[in-house]
Amino acid sequence: MSARHLDLGRLGEDEAANFLRSKGYTVLDRNVRLGKGELDIICKRRGMYVFVEVKTRGPGSLASPQDGLSASKCKTLARTAGLWLSEKDKWQAPCRFDFVSVLYDGESFTLEHVENAFDLSPAMGGGNTAWQPW
Repeated sequence: MSARHLDLGRLGEDEAANFLRSKGYTVLDRNVRLGKGELDIICKRRGMYVFVEVKTRGPGSLASPQDGLSASKCKTLARTAGLWLSEKDKWQAPCRFDFVSVLYDGESFTLEHVENAFDLSPAMGGGNTAWQPW
């Protein structure tokens, strides 16, 4: 049986995927594991690939969803996204990293979507374009 926080995390990701669809995003894949990382949601909108990290917090949580988005986590996301782009032969495609914060109060979900949630240039040593900094 799954731990409660894992069940809540899955529900949060479901809510986030539905929320993104309602905003015109096409969800291509979810929970993709490559290398040492995982991509929660991979979307496409207006020709751009969007890698979405989702963090869900429930009642009594002492941390905010944003607390889970550390520099180390961002670096892992970039590497994992790079593997996905290479695997799909989409390395030259424009992409970005978004973040969806999901709060559950025991009855309902509140979501916040942050586009271009983090800049990886400093963490990854720079890059040649704004949309693909690694």
